[in-house]
Amino acid sequence: MKPAHLAVPAHVRAPARTGAAPEHYRLPVAAGLPRSLARAWMLLGMAAIALSGVFSILLVLARTPYLQHLFPVSDFFRVALVVHVDLSVLVWFVAFGGVFWSLASGTRVPTLGRAGLALCAAGTAALCVSPFVERARPVMANYVPVLDGPVFLGGLIALAAGVALVIARAVLGASTHARIDGAGALRLGLVAAAFATGVALFAFLWSWLALPAAVDPRTYYEVLFWGGGHVLQFTWTVLMLVAWLWLADAIGARLPIGPRVVLVLFGLSLVVVLATPLVYLAWDVTSVEHRRMLTWMMRVGGGMAIPPLALALIAGLRGTGPLDPQRRALRAALVMSLVLFCAGGLIGFAISGANVKIPAHYHGCIVGITLAFMGVAYELMPRLGYGAPNARLALWQPYVYGIGQLMHIAGLVWSGGYGVQRKVAGSEQVLDRLEQVAGMGLMGLGGAIAIVGGVLFVVVIAGSMRRAGQRVR
Repeated sequence: MKPAHLAVPAHVRAPARTGAAPEHYRLPVAAGLPRSLARAWMLLGMAAIALSGVFSILLVLARTPYLQHLFPVSDFFRVALVVHVDLSVLVWFVAFGGVFWSLASGTRVPTLGRAGLALCAAGTAALCVSPFVERARPVMANYVPVLDGPVFLGGLIALAAGVALVIARAVLGASTHARIDGAGALRLGLVAAAFATGVALFAFLWSWLALPAAVDPRTYYEVLFWGGGHVLQFTWTVLMLVAWLWLADAIGARLPIGPRVVLVLFGLSLVVVLATPLVYLAWDVTSVEHRRMLTWMMRVGGGMAIPPLALALIAGLRGTGPLDPQRRALRAALVMSLVLFCAGGLIGFAISGANVKIPAHYHGCIVGITLAFMGVAYELMPRLGYGAPNARLALWQPYVYGIGQLMHIAGLVWSGGYGVQRKVAGSEQVLDRLEQVAGMGLMGLGGAIAIVGGVLFVVVIAGSMRRAGQRVR
């Protein structure tokens, strides 16, 4: 008999099927180091989500018509945006990658796991306190916006060093005899994600070494983070694919593809990553060609694995049948993740110019990834030794968060069609047409609803953590 903390909860067991045994796309939660590290990474991710939510409230208020005039100082919006983006994307995504990599690496090289976690936690703390302890200029660089001060930049360096240790452990701790079954496919996919992250860190370092010192901060940080930021999108995509497969397995969906096909899809997500060093060798980091080639690589190769896996998931979802409340919450997270990510991808084809269609595109994709991670968090909580999530709140939360974000990005797309520019707010945001006001009003309303959904997630997970140690039935 399995110990209680290793038992698979009844609400995540796949229903019995006839015929060939289904593949199970989930990783075991072993006692000891894997579980303790996963719990710690989950706590760091929850802190990042909660704190980013505080800053998102300020962002929505700063861009909502009529309320925007309460914030005449444009730097207020930019400082809040920098911290919000870095917490909700970098730290939250890295933390959930840490959860996955901790479970996949078992008990191997424990020192790297603990040191990496400590550095990432210290770096996150520095990012959060920076606005209150230093007067640093906000620089709205793509992928990694920064506050140009020693505390904030030191936090980013600590975070990067921690990530380097974590992915080193993920690669060193990978089994060389992994079976090509569902769990084995996830493990190899996570190794691929670690590889992509290593290439991204390499790109950041190369850009830093190649950049001339006499460059204005806006250009400096834009070039510094451009290459590695593009590569990180492949990491997030692979981690999302792992989460999609995990959720599909948890609700009993039987996919019309096997583990070997899944591995091919993981490979497609990374094939362009291999060309990144060639781009750095061929063109100077400050050249237009360097920038265009990395953009083209992401557009062509970034989403090759998404359509086939999305179609397989839709086919599998159609055959799940009635579900209990806990698994209905997981299905809601998976469905809304698919909808948001695909919506963000389609909006990307409509971008022209530097308007708010751009944040609509990446908000859709980022929120799609976030919803997938939220669903896996619900599935993992009992297996990590916490109480089962509140089924009713967990069911409503993905819909509230997802629908709010759909309204948010719809308002941005609408406003972008009427020329509303990105990265401005307060007195700089000129809304002199009814269509612009209506679009940004929809954005503000959707953002407010999405904030409620984010708060619900924190409430559900916090409630589960308070019930730690309860026996899973």
